[in-house]
Parts: sequence; C-alpha cells; structure tokens
Amino acid sequence: QVQLVESGGGLVQAGGSLRLSCVASGRSFSNYVGWFRQAPGKEREFVAMISWSGSLTNVADYVKGRFTISRDSAKNTVYLQMNSLKPEDTAVYSCAAKRSISWSIAENEFDYWGQGTQVTVSS
Repeated sequence: QVQLVESGGGLVQAGGSLRLSCVASGRSFSNYVGWFRQAPGKEREFVAMISWSGSLTNVADYVKGRFTISRDSAKNTVYLQMNSLKPEDTAVYSCAAKRSISWSIAENEFDYWGQGTQVTVSS
C-alpha cells in the first residue's frame, strides 16, 4: 500500500509561484508518481509524471516551460514547481502513484491517489 499526502496549495496572484509537495509512504511499491489536476466543471487532466529514479519525466505541453517536476528520494517526496501561474491553472491538484512499469499517463493505470490540494490563481 502507498499513502500519498499533498501540501503546498493556496491562493496566489497571476504570475506568482507555488511548490506542491507529495509525500509518499511505502514508495517501494510504486515506480512512478504523477500530478493531475481538476478544475471546477472539468475532467481531471494529467500535469506531470516522474520516475523515482528521476531519470524519466513527462510534463504536459500546456504547462511545459512553467511547471517542473522533481523528486527527493531520501524524503520520499515528489515536487511540482509551478511558476508564472495563470487563472486557468486554478484546480485541485492531486498526486498519484503507479506500480506498473508502463510509462502511460492514463489515469486508470495509477493505483494510489492523494486527497488533493487546492490551487487558486487570482487575476
């Protein structure tokens, strides 16, 4: 079993930055950790994913250049650094972990999910 706890969300003005953290326990049972987001009235969408080795990363095109995913294996933590935030980035951000070695970003391949953290970007 893997437990995931997110933190770091909040209210920020457009153009500002936030760093989200996802602390994983039992990470030996997962290969990859990803970030997803869900805005009000919209479907959840993929944001970024990283391997625990750090050698593989994938960032969605619509946030590439503004968001960076990283990990600290010693702390069992994955980070999502979000810069130049826009109002359209407002959403609940959740981290998820998957056991599969597949590099697919499909939601149904992720086995464990955190509760999510709210990010609100004001204009």
